[in-house]
Amino acid sequence: MSLNILIVDDSTVVRMSIIRVLKIAEIPLDNVFQAANGQEGLDVLEDNWIDMVLADINMPVMNGEEMIEKIRANPMWKDMPILVISTEGSKTRIERLEQKGAKFIHKPFPPETIREVICEMTGIKHEQQV
Repeated sequence: MSLNILIVDDSTVVRMSIIRVLKIAEIPLDNVFQAANGQEGLDVLEDNWIDMVLADINMPVMNGEEMIEKIRANPMWKDMPILVISTEGSKTRIERLEQKGAKFIHKPFPPETIREVICEMTGIKHEQQV
């Protein structure tokens, strides 16, 4: 099973870095969509089949937390796996995101961490190469 992933981050460099780490982590990818803020992310969700969202928190126009609230309010997306990847340090904010059903990992992170979390959240199996 290959995943259609949406990466939402206001930094093009960070989005490209996440894509590179996903490939290093051997995540089976089909399509990788990108958005620079939460509103663009919602627009991508409207127009495409997405299996999982990887999102930053602090972005212009609409931040990641607002985007997650809108995703959870839509019956079509309410169970969408969402992984927040951020430098955020506020324990309160991280707990709020987790209460909304999002997982959280801090930047920077090793490929093994993102592989483990994505496999857990999506049910895909990582096959070790022999």
